[in-house]
Amino acid sequence: MARNVLGGELQTCGTDPMTGFYRTGCCDTGAEDVGVHTVCARVTAEFLAFSARAGNDLSTPRPEWGFAGLRPGDRWCLCADRWAEAHRAGVAPPVVLEATHARTLEWVDLADLQAHAAT
Repeated sequence: MARNVLGGELQTCGTDPMTGFYRTGCCDTGAEDVGVHTVCARVTAEFLAFSARAGNDLSTPRPEWGFAGLRPGDRWCLCADRWAEAHRAGVAPPVVLEATHARTLEWVDLADLQAHAAT
């Protein structure tokens, strides 16, 4: 059973849009997930703009991938290193701790995640 950063069972991040590396709604990870999509975030306009500038446009629909594009407020499993990068830049989106995979702690301190906990 996958664990979250608080030590409990990993909860669902989001199903509309369907998120997760495996598109199960959970920020689960495995050997195939080289990007380590483990941070369940509620994306903001600031973060989406930052991500686009960093080379990963999450707002533009990509129908060929079955991706409608994200809007502020959507929950999405982000790469742990991208969330850490956004945190350093001051634009980290809120995090759903119960749905953020424990492996995230290899990149981000729990205190930083807790300081950005979604309410």
